[in-house]
Amino acid sequence: MRYILTRLIWLPIVLWAVASLTFLVVHLVPGDPLSQVATLVLDQAQLDRTRVEWGLDQPLWRQYGRFLGNLVRGDLGVSMASGVPLTRLLYEKMPPTIELALMAMLISTIVGIGAGVISSTTRHKWLDYGARTFAILGLSIPWFWIAILFIFVFSVKLKWTPVGGRLGVGVDYDPVTNFVLIDTLMTGNWPALLSFLNHLILPALAIGLTSAGFVARMTRSAMLEVLRADYIRSARAKGLHRRTITFSHALRNAILPVITLQGLQFGTLLGGAVITELVFAWPGLGRMLLDAILRRDYASVQGTVLFVAFFYVVMNLIVDVLYHVVDPRLREA
Repeated sequence: MRYILTRLIWLPIVLWAVASLTFLVVHLVPGDPLSQVATLVLDQAQLDRTRVEWGLDQPLWRQYGRFLGNLVRGDLGVSMASGVPLTRLLYEKMPPTIELALMAMLISTIVGIGAGVISSTTRHKWLDYGARTFAILGLSIPWFWIAILFIFVFSVKLKWTPVGGRLGVGVDYDPVTNFVLIDTLMTGNWPALLSFLNHLILPALAIGLTSAGFVARMTRSAMLEVLRADYIRSARAKGLHRRTITFSHALRNAILPVITLQGLQFGTLLGGAVITELVFAWPGLGRMLLDAILRRDYASVQGTVLFVAFFYVVMNLIVDVLYHVVDPRLREA
């Protein structure tokens, strides 16, 4: 508990550092958000009023102080491009990205750990070579290429899944939490649930299978190291079943680096799956962040990056807690 409290104390410090760095970067990059609205106004007076309204007429240090003051009060600001509060935009865009990231992580964990265990326990056999080839392909092939290939095969040729989007046209869905999976289960809206899963499977597979390559390589390396340990030899000498040795003794100790990798992968998926969201027309944070950068929307960029950083730090805290759960040596230290 003391360790967790120490990490929680550091949480606002890390978020302040991320917020400050993001603020400086977006304001120092060449360009002006007013250039995006200059063609929509009639005269210079309107531009000047807009500059004052957005606080762009003030020196940078004063804008920074105003930004931190609003942040302390929980106000992330208003999108300069749409005029919509950031809290509302994040409420709309956060759930799709989290759903996609969690499903992709589930796929990469199951497939990656399975391939790594099979590869390590069948060393120098055809299953090992097949699993290693899969891992290399996952490390080498980019997400967007897999996404386009999946659309061509499963959507265009086989017509098993829709090309893009989050829900089918005409599907009746009333958001409660804006997490479709939770809302449809709560309300018993099975048609919307099936439509959502049908739309989710392809982008989740595109990201999950490529991420599974990292997990498979990490699992294989850790398993090979553990399988050479003395306590594994002792377990074999006692006549324990091979399955018991593999999963109860070897995998439990080899899983620690995989937990770390998946924690880092989750943060990457939240902010880095931009291309996949664009290819599948998935209405998530990645697409919102890219649009905000192109429009020089300072508030949206700052709010989105800060939100992703918060989840990234929290996920690392969860990973550290899982370390203590999985490894009893850390609980005794």
